[in-house]
Amino acid sequence: IYSSGWRLVGGLSGYKPKWWTIINNNKMGEKLGATLTSAQVKSKKRVADHGEVFTSEREVNAMLDLVKQETKRIESRFLEPACGTGNFLVEILRRKLRQVSQKYKKSPAEWEKYAILAITSIYGVDLLADNVQECQDRLFAIFERDYRKFCKKDVEPDCLRAARYILRRNILQGNALNMKNASEEPIIFSEWSVVTGNQIQRRDFRLDELLDGHQEQMSLFHSDWVYDEEVKAFIPKPIRVFELCDYRRVADVE
Repeated sequence: IYSSGWRLVGGLSGYKPKWWTIINNNKMGEKLGATLTSAQVKSKKRVADHGEVFTSEREVNAMLDLVKQETKRIESRFLEPACGTGNFLVEILRRKLRQVSQKYKKSPAEWEKYAILAITSIYGVDLLADNVQECQDRLFAIFERDYRKFCKKDVEPDCLRAARYILRRNILQGNALNMKNASEEPIIFSEWSVVTGNQIQRRDFRLDELLDGHQEQMSLFHSDWVYDEEVKAFIPKPIRVFELCDYRRVADVE
């Protein structure tokens, strides 16, 4: 686990990023002695074709407890490279929203803003389109339920639309092994940062470049990388930087 930006759990091919926690449920599950149940598969064919096995709620919570402090940080980013229908990401969002509710339950405006920040910090990739859609829907349902519970008459349709849009940008169909989407193009993730007040900054990055790793010092091979104050290291240059906008209006800036 690294101390700034996005953090790593387990690892992918020895990569040690500073930007997000990568959930490696194979390694973590082995550590906890997880066993397979019938509730963890949709069909034998999907298991045979795609190796699709869902992690049970007990194992999800046990694994996330290994990085409990990170799951309580509203802005701490998580990536699940084989997210399925979102068992890990759903629980991460629940934990983050509990923190939002504890800190901002007396201010609907602040609750709304930090709940959106929690949504922006959750990323997932899956091979199958139906899993991606279900994952997006589950995450949105949790956000909408808590939003209506805490903000009541102050619920803004534009905020719900923004949450939907962010989830469509953050939960993507693709292959995290070759870093390509369903169209065999590089997976592009959006980084979202609250800059000042209600203004949010979106920057798009290629996943394969992010997984090249961060460099504490520049080299001749990374001359187009830029120094990032958040992670205190050089990172790939974003492929696109968007204009600042109100977080409720992110869907309008393309």
